[in-house]
Amino acid sequence: MNIGDKIPEILGIDQDGREIKASDYQGRKIVLYSYPKANTSGCTAEACSLQAHKEELAAAGYDIIGVSKDKQTLQKKFADTQGLQFPLIADTETTLLQQLGCWGEKVACGRKTIGILRTTYLVDENGIIQKIFTPKEIKTKIHAEQILQYINKE
Repeated sequence: MNIGDKIPEILGIDQDGREIKASDYQGRKIVLYSYPKANTSGCTAEACSLQAHKEELAAAGYDIIGVSKDKQTLQKKFADTQGLQFPLIADTETTLLQQLGCWGEKVACGRKTIGILRTTYLVDENGIIQKIFTPKEIKTKIHAEQILQYINKE
């Protein structure tokens, strides 16, 4: 997906078994981020950065939604262990990840592989993508600060 595109209506099932839809967030902005694997160092750093700045993001009108290929049980464990208070979509079939364009070829440990490309989409109140943070731009430990810096420039 590109800037100006509308995100899919059905986003998926979260760690608590709830169906998450874009229309549930009508009138709210969304930080929709993809991460490769729950409970790994980079993904934990990124999720904790977002959780630590959740109130600031909410004050700017943003809700947070994460998505990875992990099963619902692992997403639940990740959310509980890290104290994450936002939906984590279990996209085990990579349907949403492929629709978003963050499933594809990447280099991991020096080898080409197919997997999740760490990407963040800032979505407006109407479900339209306004900004995309690419894998090369994202610094996991300070990603929420990167987002806030961008938001505050607008």
